[in-house]
Amino acid sequence: MKVAILSSAPEVYAGALRGLPDVEVVAAAGWDAFEPVRRAAEAGARVLCEYPPAAKEADLEAMIDAGGDRLTFASPACHGEAFAVVRNGIAGGGIGELTTVLGSLTTSADGVLGAAAPYLLDLADAVLGGEPARQVYAQTNMVLSGRIGESAAVLTVRYRSGKVASFDCRRSGSATGRPVVTFIGDKASVQYDAGPRLLGGERAEPGGEDLLALMLKDFLGPGAGPGPDGRAALRTFRIVQAAYESAHTGQPVDLPPGA
Repeated sequence: MKVAILSSAPEVYAGALRGLPDVEVVAAAGWDAFEPVRRAAEAGARVLCEYPPAAKEADLEAMIDAGGDRLTFASPACHGEAFAVVRNGIAGGGIGELTTVLGSLTTSADGVLGAAAPYLLDLADAVLGGEPARQVYAQTNMVLSGRIGESAAVLTVRYRSGKVASFDCRRSGSATGRPVVTFIGDKASVQYDAGPRLLGGERAEPGGEDLLALMLKDFLGPGAGPGPDGRAALRTFRIVQAAYESAHTGQPVDLPPGA
């Protein structure tokens, strides 16, 4: 199996994949080398791709067109048994009708809207079955002690059905990079915590799901895995771009139908 990787740290994925039988890594590049990975997709390679820190929508659309159903975006929290149980429980009516999604994520990266919001939006998108967003509103805090980009952001998304998602994104030197999301229905609520369990509230307890390994397993397995495909990633990308516009103007941003 031929695999291409587009990542800010491609060696992390390439190292894990090269140890697997019948897997050939044909490209492992950063986002500044978009074209080689697109050519790999056009040649029939399966592509694992991170969200870019900065990109044009036209570039993403070109990659989606080239990769088709061989393209998967890296969103580890969408994988594993814990999220599958939450997702299936919601689909089965365990919390009644879903009305609200609340989530938070801390990251060590600069620019928290681009670095954190996509992974929260992926979880909402998976549970909502790809429902398009209708309106986006965001506020940001630019106090970063000399760093570039927003240090905190609050993002609210209204979907076509009337459901609302609200996400809190922050920068922290001790960030886990794993989201916590609560799904609220008209009968009950359920929380999904993708972070490691804590011992005494201070240090990580060994064990738990290896979400990176589970994501790679799903990526290499037959059929479409639970992670976002190209179209889901494009929905997320458009929401994030609208969030930047909203934060700049101070006004909600309406998305066109189908966005």
